[in-house]
Amino acid sequence: MTLTVDDLTITVSESTHRKTLQLTVERDQSVVLTTPPNVSLQRLEAFVRRKQAWIYQKLAEKSLMQKQVRQKSYVQGEGFLYLGRHHRLNLVDEQTAPLKWEHGRFHLRRDARLDARRHFIRWYSERGRQWLGQRVKTFATRLEVKPAGIKVQDLGYRWGSCGKGDVLYFHWKTIMLPARIAEYVVVHELVHLHEPNHSDAFWRRLERAMPDYASRKQWLAEHGMDVEGI
Repeated sequence: MTLTVDDLTITVSESTHRKTLQLTVERDQSVVLTTPPNVSLQRLEAFVRRKQAWIYQKLAEKSLMQKQVRQKSYVQGEGFLYLGRHHRLNLVDEQTAPLKWEHGRFHLRRDARLDARRHFIRWYSERGRQWLGQRVKTFATRLEVKPAGIKVQDLGYRWGSCGKGDVLYFHWKTIMLPARIAEYVVVHELVHLHEPNHSDAFWRRLERAMPDYASRKQWLAEHGMDVEGI
């Protein structure tokens, strides 16, 4: 269900677990209103109008953040995220691989700097397949689902997706998030193997699997845009 208020189009999601109305401005600048069941359209619209200035502010902030994502320079000591923590870059003259992660630091061969972005994306993708794959295996057992496999690639504004044939897709930037947030992305997509849509049943099942999912979801909505460009 969608609700239109002036120039805002808002996705309305009902949840029997909510007792109050909650607005979220997502990473892709979509606006979601989570509501208890059977709330009248008049009350929903009135709530949105009260929060309209806040919504516009958040939309403007996310738009500005998209424009101001600072690209990396790949210089000595520069920080790169891995599982929510910054790790410094060390430039080296000789090593077998163009890019390595060792002893808490990234090591980039100097002659690979011009193509450093591609090397980092490849590293994040490979590490993501390992780390996320292990989490998928762990949580899939608990959720009693059998995904056909995982793929790590650029998904645009999405962190994850459940594709055809029960294959799970994750953005390579997921491995840059704090571990507990990346795990939320994993469990979210695994639950889609039971419930394809964001129905009330979906959120109930997600809560059973991860009781504190709401705080992780909120963190991702508020801070996901902070993940830096590379």
